[in-house]
Amino acid sequence: MIPYNKNLVKNAQELRKNMTPEEKHLWYDFLKKLPFNVRRQHNIENYIVDFYIAEKKAVIEVDGIQHTAYIR
Repeated sequence: MIPYNKNLVKNAQELRKNMTPEEKHLWYDFLKKLPFNVRRQHNIENYIVDFYIAEKKAVIEVDGIQHTAYIR
């Protein structure tokens, strides 16, 4: 099992409930249909990754508008 930060569990749950449009598109149109167990907003060490396929040891990160927006 990959270690995870227990303090990030609540954040990961919130992120699963509030996926970005880009994450929703990838999840519902492709990843959900794969023959592998794909975990959404999975906690790995001190990070929350967008998607994780444990069987393949693959992490998928999706860039979206949240990466271009900033607070003034």
